[in-house]
This record gives sequence, structure tokens and C-alpha cells, in this order.
Amino acid sequence: MAQNVRTLKVAKEIQRCVSEIIRSKGMAFFDGAMVSVSGVEISPDLSVARIYVSIFPSEKAEAAMKTLNDNIRSIRGEMGAQIGKQIRITPEIGFYLDSSLDYVEHIEELLKK
Repeated sequence: MAQNVRTLKVAKEIQRCVSEIIRSKGMAFFDGAMVSVSGVEISPDLSVARIYVSIFPSEKAEAAMKTLNDNIRSIRGEMGAQIGKQIRITPEIGFYLDSSLDYVEHIEELLKK
């Protein structure tokens, strides 16, 4: 998806903001899993943001994703309160699992053989 400078800046701001919100909730909120925002893709009209998260350990990914999706409204509300001055509307958000860490682990295991 080709993005202009504005969408890239908004995506970076959303990534920073959501990372801070998740960090403030703590690992206990996610049943001991470490959740980090690895990237954000935003639609050209800034109305929808796809937020990619990495979860460690990967065994807790399903539970952590359920927690994120169950709390999507409150996270979007906190995000709107923080970045509402910079953009006209707070985008709808969706969380997606970034499996690149699992892929890296798999490649490392293959290389060790």
C-alpha cells in the first residue's frame, strides 16, 4: 500500500500512542505475555488502522489477542484522547498478530540443524 508522508506520520504516532497504552496496562493485564506494537498500516483516508502486535511467548498469543480485542473500545478511546488534537477523527482500529518473531525462531532452528 503506497502511503504519503501524512499517513506515515499518523501511523507512527498511532504506533507510539498504542505502545504507550499497552505498556501502561502491564504484563499482568495480558496474563504475563509481553505485547509490543511492531507496526501500523493506515488507510489513505485515515479512518482505519491495522495495528500489528508481537507477543512473547507465542504460546500466550491467543489469550493476549483476545484481551486486546475485548478492550478495543477503551484502547481506541485512550488513543483518541491522546492524538485527538492532531487528527480530525480517531481511526477505527484492529489488532493483528505479527508472526515475524515465530518465523525468525523457525529459521534459526533450521539453521542450527
